[in-house]
Amino acid sequence: MNIKVSGFTIARNAVKFNYPLLESIHSILPVCDEFIVNVGDSEDQTLSLVQSIQSPKIKIIQHKWNLTLGAEVLSVQTNLALKACQGKWAFYLQSDEVVHEKDLPTIKHFIHKHADDPNVDALRFRWLHFY
Repeated sequence: MNIKVSGFTIARNAVKFNYPLLESIHSILPVCDEFIVNVGDSEDQTLSLVQSIQSPKIKIIQHKWNLTLGAEVLSVQTNLALKACQGKWAFYLQSDEVVHEKDLPTIKHFIHKHADDPNVDALRFRWLHFY
């Protein structure tokens, strides 16, 4: 069974603030059929950084961020990226998050296992947050 999986993230000033954006995207790309990157109006080379990814799976959309919304701007921009996803499943990864390569088979397994289960609308994974 082939299940289309979309990955998505948002990024603005990722270079300026030293976000591991490339590592983040590459970490989940093997699971995805497409990966949407919503690139905001940056003061650095964030757009060219994303454009440098040599994968036909990458789809870039661009939006101006309304910073007067405060923290809500993150939700607005994330939802714009999600709306651009065409997959049956969508995997959201913030641009400072990475997935360990050993977890990719597990993610694929559970996506396929629950692909047609109407009682499952999300998968939740254990994660480690460190500074």
